[in-house]
Amino acid sequence: MTRILLTGSTGQVGWELQRTLMTLGEVIPVGREVSSSGLRMDLSQPDTICHVIREVQPDLIVNPAAYTAVDKAESEPELAMAVNGTAPGVIAEEAKLIGAGVIHYSTDYVFNGTQATPYTEQDEPDPQNIYGKTKLAGEKAIQAVGTPHLILRTSWVYGLRGKNFLLTMLKLAREREEIRVVDDQVGAPTWSRMIAESTAHILSQGRQDMLGFLSSKSGTYHLTATGQTSWYGFAKAIFELDPKRSEHKLKNLVAIPSEQYPTPAKRPAYSSLNTQKISSTFRLSLPSWQKKLKLVLG
Repeated sequence: MTRILLTGSTGQVGWELQRTLMTLGEVIPVGREVSSSGLRMDLSQPDTICHVIREVQPDLIVNPAAYTAVDKAESEPELAMAVNGTAPGVIAEEAKLIGAGVIHYSTDYVFNGTQATPYTEQDEPDPQNIYGKTKLAGEKAIQAVGTPHLILRTSWVYGLRGKNFLLTMLKLAREREEIRVVDDQVGAPTWSRMIAESTAHILSQGRQDMLGFLSSKSGTYHLTATGQTSWYGFAKAIFELDPKRSEHKLKNLVAIPSEQYPTPAKRPAYSSLNTQKISSTFRLSLPSWQKKLKLVLG
C-alpha cells in the first residue's frame, strides 16, 4: 500500500486532501501541532521535517502546507521564506534520499499581473510581493533537487473552513449594509475540494508505479477552476448564491479600484492561469468557478 505523508493536514486544502487521498493508500497527516498520527512537522524547523520523513518512510509526500498570510508576509519575510521557500527544498531532498515523489502547491502570485491573457507554465515568473517571492523560491528549490515532483499552481483558494474570501464576505453581509470590494484584480476563485479531488484524480493514474509515473510527468502545472472574475465579481456571485441571503443586512455592494483599498502586499492586477497543460496531460476536466461556487453554497 502506498504511504502518503500529508503536511498541513488541518489547512483548507490539506483537510480536503486527507479525505480524497484515502482511496490511494495510507495517509499519514502531519502539522505544526501533534496530529492524529502522533507526529509533528513544523515547516519553519527543518529538523522536524527530516525527522518525520525518515521515520514515516513515505512513498509520496504531498505538501499543501504554506505560510499564506499575504500581507503579514511583508513584515515576516524570514518566516515566510523558511516555510514557503526553504522547507520545500528540504522535503525534496529527504524525498530523494528515500525514493519518494513530491506533490507541492504554489500560487498565481508568482506572476506580476501585467499580462492580458492567462499565464502559461512557460511564462516567466516575476512576483510582486514577499509571499509570491517565497513561493517561487520553494518551486525552484524542488526543481533544483530533481526528485520526481508535480508543482501545482493554484489561485484564490476558498472553502467552508479556515480563513478565506468566501467566509469573510458571508460574515460581512450579515454585519454591514455596505461592502466595498476591489474590482480591478482578476483571477479564478478555486474551491479547496476541487484542488484535492483533482490531485487524487491525477495520482490515481500512477497507482501501479507512483515514482515512475511522477518521473514521467514531473514539472509545473496550473490547477484552477476555469473562467475568471474580479474580487467584486466573486463577492457578487457569493451574495446571489447564498441560500441564507434573507439574513443579509447588505444593501450596497460597491466596486472600488485597488488604490482605495491599500494593502501592505501588492497584488497582481491579472493572475488568471492557463490550465490547458494539466487538462491534456492528465485527462482532467476542470469546471468553471461559477459551477463550483454554486456547489459549495448549494
